[in-house]
Amino acid sequence: MQPTTILFIILAYFSILILFSYVTGRKADVSNDTFFKANKQSPWYLVAFGMIGASLSGVTFISVPGKVEVAQFAYFQIVLGYILGYFVIGIVLLPLYYKLQLTSIYTYLEERFGNYSYKTGAWFFIVSRTVGSNLRLLLVADVLQTLVFKPLGIPYWLTVTAIILLIWVYTHKSGIKTIIWTDTLQTLFMLVSVVICIVVVSEDLGVNISNISSYVADSNFSKTFFLDDASLPTYFWKQFFSGAFIAIVMTGLDQDMMQKNLTCKSLKDAQKNMFWFTIVLTFVNFLFLLLGLLFTEYALKNGIDAHKDQLFAILANGYLGTVVAFSFILGLIAAAFSSADSALTALTTSFSIDILNIEKRYDLSKQIAIRKKIHLMFVVISILVILLFKYGFNDASIIDKVLKFAGFTYGPLLGLYSFGLFTKWNIKDKFVPLVAVLAVVISLLLNTYGIDWFNYSFGFEILMVNGLLTFIGLILIRSK
Repeated sequence: MQPTTILFIILAYFSILILFSYVTGRKADVSNDTFFKANKQSPWYLVAFGMIGASLSGVTFISVPGKVEVAQFAYFQIVLGYILGYFVIGIVLLPLYYKLQLTSIYTYLEERFGNYSYKTGAWFFIVSRTVGSNLRLLLVADVLQTLVFKPLGIPYWLTVTAIILLIWVYTHKSGIKTIIWTDTLQTLFMLVSVVICIVVVSEDLGVNISNISSYVADSNFSKTFFLDDASLPTYFWKQFFSGAFIAIVMTGLDQDMMQKNLTCKSLKDAQKNMFWFTIVLTFVNFLFLLLGLLFTEYALKNGIDAHKDQLFAILANGYLGTVVAFSFILGLIAAAFSSADSALTALTTSFSIDILNIEKRYDLSKQIAIRKKIHLMFVVISILVILLFKYGFNDASIIDKVLKFAGFTYGPLLGLYSFGLFTKWNIKDKFVPLVAVLAVVISLLLNTYGIDWFNYSFGFEILMVNGLLTFIGLILIRSK
């Protein structure tokens, strides 16, 4: 597919999003109640469907199919753990958030422990989401730069700036109210693109609806459960419980994801949203794994040198025709931007409410003016973060390490909320930032030197270790 054709697809895509945001937000006011909470009038089924795209990303879109060659369906063990995690969110966290009528979920930490705990939780989210979401967007921007903008002579910095500004255009007025609708549309685009790719590659392999289940079962790449060696990162119980805790912290303790749930009309609607979101997300992840299996089989059958993260892009743009190439671009940008736009809105919300306390300090007109400036500030920060890691740390291994570090920052949140929910102790609030930072540092050391010290390689379960260290630290600073 020619670069100019792909550019036309991208521009058409954003035009649809901007038009869609205008239609859905033309009667909405510009108040913070609309921007932060969508006036608590969001239909639960739209929230559930749109959260699929927000919970995935362009990295997921590229990487999950690429993992099948080396890890088979082991990733599905984590997905099964998600189900347990989302169940905990639905019966424990959502009732708490609705009872306290929160706009930012980190306000709970202030009511339970105090101001230092509150600010610690908010800052850990802001740093983690700022780094993590923008590095995920960086990886997608790299793909688009290679396929489209570099051949057209457009510099990378201009590509990134244009992408972030386009996201700002359709989110700056109504915030989460717009995101609920645009994410629904983007999730639909993403799922349609995946299904089209599965159908096309299945036909090339001679697979149809009647024999696809047996084809998958007979494949060498479809092994799902790994129960033989507990020392391996793919061991079932390690991945299952890691998936459960990942879901709890990266959805239930994440302002980005919970902000959508809190726009539902009632707790009952929010719980219905979480229930159906869990079912659909499990199915969608299986579709990505199925696509990875079919692509891997296709590459081996035809002697194509395409592996890991390059698998999808190489096959879609070089071997499977225009329809799959179009679907790849459409799905990639849908997955990438449905994650990026909600992150931008959540960061604006958290900084406005948690850090600046605008609802307590200013009148309504001043609050709106400050919120708009903060929203634009995070646009600039997003551009700078992407360019910094592109030009300052242009090394894939460093990017991978930073992405993993972003995951560590959820550990203190896990420890804080667990301590608050499951104990009645008070703590010496001013020491909480120290406890949180030490937990992250110790976790990083364990992750780095685990093999040397214990002959054990930490995987995703380092998150649980991080949360446990925070919990122990809070016990040590409990007050009488």
